[in-house]
Amino acid sequence: MKLDAVLFNLDVTLCCGQVFRWDKKGDWWYGVVRDKVLKIRQVKAELEFGNADEKFVECYFGLDDDLQEIRDEIGKDKQIKEALREFWGLRIIRQDPWECLISYICATYKSIAAIKGMLLKLSRKFGERVTFDGCDFYTFPTPGKLANAADKSLAECGLGYRAKYVLETSKKIYSKGFELEHLRQLPYEQAKNELVTLPGVGLKVADCILLFSLGKLEAFPVDVWMRRVILNHYAKELPNELIQKISKQDSLSNGEYAKLNEFGRNYFGEYAGYAQEYLYHYERTTQ
Repeated sequence: MKLDAVLFNLDVTLCCGQVFRWDKKGDWWYGVVRDKVLKIRQVKAELEFGNADEKFVECYFGLDDDLQEIRDEIGKDKQIKEALREFWGLRIIRQDPWECLISYICATYKSIAAIKGMLLKLSRKFGERVTFDGCDFYTFPTPGKLANAADKSLAECGLGYRAKYVLETSKKIYSKGFELEHLRQLPYEQAKNELVTLPGVGLKVADCILLFSLGKLEAFPVDVWMRRVILNHYAKELPNELIQKISKQDSLSNGEYAKLNEFGRNYFGEYAGYAQEYLYHYERTTQ
């Protein structure tokens, strides 16, 4: 099946650090979404894909987001305009909230390669094997599988101290003590406040989950790269005292994070999350 994909760049979208379980084999990208293995490739302005229907591909890759409108809204300065020009067609993927939650708990203080390795080990150990196009893939573990896992078994997947957070959060999700899908209906701030009650979920992790899986496009995650973006290009928009302070330290307090996050949301507006991802990927790839 083919799908017109004007204003979409598949490679950039899958390489910009928002998802961790897609790999390219030849011309095709392969990924596991919930219980299915999908393959997809882009030939000019057409998408070709297998084991998925058109409606799913449009939704998952955010092809119904109005990218022209988003560019008009967030294109406020030279830096973001350069990022938009360089990576035009990058879209925010709508991930499965459960997998996104565990992925970003695992992602704290880790490189993308290390995150991919952890999630692959988790899926091999606790997921289900699926064979597609002659290759073995693994579904992401269910909440029940991880909730009933031994802490040692999780640690063997390379999670380190994150293992206890994954275990405790999985138990809350499995017991229905926390409903992820419910957060879609809540305002951004309220949804964020609920997410940070989960073990291993801080402010940045919560923003990533809200942006990449729960449709909160105003979320503005701030990591080491975005801190650098703000220091290098947006310092004049913030109090000098704050800029001086965060420029001399490696991490942010919750209060400092909140100020940078608020700046991003106020400055870029309702699509601040798109601005964040373009700026994040531009900063990482132009160093």
